[in-house]
Amino acid sequence: MTVDPRALGSRHTAGGRVSPEEWRTRVDLAACYRLVAYYDMTDLTFTHISARVPGDDGSFLLNPYWVMFEEITASSLVKLDGDGRVVGETPYDYNPAGYTIHSAVLAGRPDVSCVLHTHTRAGMAVAAQEGGLLPLTQTSLRFHDRLAYHDYEGAALDLDERPRLVRDLGDKGAMILRNHGLLTAGRTIPEAFVLMHRLESACRAQLDAQASGAPLSLISREVADHAARQGQATNRPAGEEWPSLLRLLDRLDPSYRT
Repeated sequence: MTVDPRALGSRHTAGGRVSPEEWRTRVDLAACYRLVAYYDMTDLTFTHISARVPGDDGSFLLNPYWVMFEEITASSLVKLDGDGRVVGETPYDYNPAGYTIHSAVLAGRPDVSCVLHTHTRAGMAVAAQEGGLLPLTQTSLRFHDRLAYHDYEGAALDLDERPRLVRDLGDKGAMILRNHGLLTAGRTIPEAFVLMHRLESACRAQLDAQASGAPLSLISREVADHAARQGQATNRPAGEEWPSLLRLLDRLDPSYRT
């Protein structure tokens, strides 16, 4: 059954009305999908972004399978419980690999409310490099000593991979899935998006520098440590740009709010 995700009404999912807290989360998550599309970080309908449902222990929201990110609305998001069962009625299916990755991180990291995973060209290219993300730019230093790595084990369909995903992520907010792609884990949806935007930018800059053929100027460990301390001293949370980003979406197409 084909359903236009824009046809579902405001504050109503296919399964009925939701709480105001869940609706706000749905709107922000739908906005996050639209922004990932706007900034060219999609892989057709693949990859996924999840968010915890406030006040509903263990449940989280995921994208409807086969729906383009630029089409996703607050109403069309699929609600899953911790065991991967769909909560409520919906005409949509979901990506099982999304359940494997997102259920693992959300269960293993109670401080995380949103998990964002991409297969971008730049992210996959850096994930295929033995050295991973290099200290080449100021943006890459945002992840200095704060970037995890997880070895490739095949498509993320085996539930027994979940403990290793959580172990490798540790307390970090970002991870490179080797030979696969990128992942960020945020305390909020805005934080997860901004972290991914920065990680993607760092990967693109690294590939551009490598493609130039000129010798690379790696930032020293001493300077990288200093820059990291500077960033920590500001103590400003990632995601403060969110209201501005929502205004951008509202100018482009406000249907994500429906």
